[in-house]
Amino acid sequence: MEKKSKVEKTLKENIVFSGRVVTLHNDLVKCPNGVETTREYVHHNGGVCILAELDGKIAFVRQYRYAYREEVLELPAGKLEKGEDPYQAGLRELEEEIGYKAESLTSMGILYPSVGYSNEVLHLYIANNIKKTNTHFDFDEDLDLVLLSKEEIKEKLDNNEIKDAKTIVLLTKYLYR
Repeated sequence: MEKKSKVEKTLKENIVFSGRVVTLHNDLVKCPNGVETTREYVHHNGGVCILAELDGKIAFVRQYRYAYREEVLELPAGKLEKGEDPYQAGLRELEEEIGYKAESLTSMGILYPSVGYSNEVLHLYIANNIKKTNTHFDFDEDLDLVLLSKEEIKEKLDNNEIKDAKTIVLLTKYLYR
């Protein structure tokens, strides 16, 4: 049996909004069955998430996330600049957010955080051979470093105190590999 293509053809791209972080599209597409419809999605350049172990504890950042109106506990992460190499961004973000430089990163794969409405791709890494340097927060960042043991992490996951998807996925890959 021949596999039927599910690819939708873009007939017209329509940018509704273009901001500093995201671009909102409302594109006209043609479905494989011939029906024309629209597809709304958020374009995002993607990002990185990095797990770093310091003296047997995992490094987290706690920061206020405006969209949720609360402080969120998450692994160090950041967005990619247009065309930026994810590996290099991972090295940069780790040092910016927690003040540690990694000798190298081990890829733990990629994550599509919101397949229903975004094309964002997150690159997941584990930091290797890290050394203390200095933080370099973005102009609008205010982060606190939080170090947690594996037992504390499991407890926080069980109690829904860690809610960030990229953090949960990378922790799961790390703890159960």
